[in-house]
Amino acid sequence: MRKASITRKTAETDIGVEVNLDGSGAYAMATGVGFFDHMLDQLARHSLIDMKVSCAGDTHIDDHHSVEDVGIALGQALAQALGDKRGIRRYGACLLPMDDALVRAALDLSGRPYLVWNVDFPTARIGSFDTELVREFFQALSTHGGITLHVDALHGINSHHIAEAAFKAVARSLREAVETDPRKADAIPSTKGAL
Repeated sequence: MRKASITRKTAETDIGVEVNLDGSGAYAMATGVGFFDHMLDQLARHSLIDMKVSCAGDTHIDDHHSVEDVGIALGQALAQALGDKRGIRRYGACLLPMDDALVRAALDLSGRPYLVWNVDFPTARIGSFDTELVREFFQALSTHGGITLHVDALHGINSHHIAEAAFKAVARSLREAVETDPRKADAIPSTKGAL
């Protein structure tokens, strides 16, 4: 089974993450950051990856450490669950509309982390959530998951819609990339023979 559990404890956060790549999109999020939980719910639901995330963080300072460290732990869990990546499709892409927002995501589970982020938010906050943290999360996820990730907001006037469309677009891209390729279920999808 393609599952993983990660625990990460620092002076700033205490995190537990569980993933099942062959799930149904079930989720249980408790990060102490309401809007972030809502975004993680979308990531799980639309990727069909079961996810459990718990985080006790220093949110009395701000939400930065919690959001970034969850990205680190979730990236590590995805990498661990993928193992040698035998049989996966490897690539995924999605053009996702949400009302006024249109976000494109494309990714490669290459083992070579790289983030291209072309997303601007019209407001600095969504409720009390700092919109800068959306990029911080995806940077951490990309780096620690070994994911080449491109995210481009093509349209959008509402920050909530832009952020949610980004999470959903990445989720749909992940869903495609982690799926087993029925034509090459026994092969690593690289001419190098390793990812």
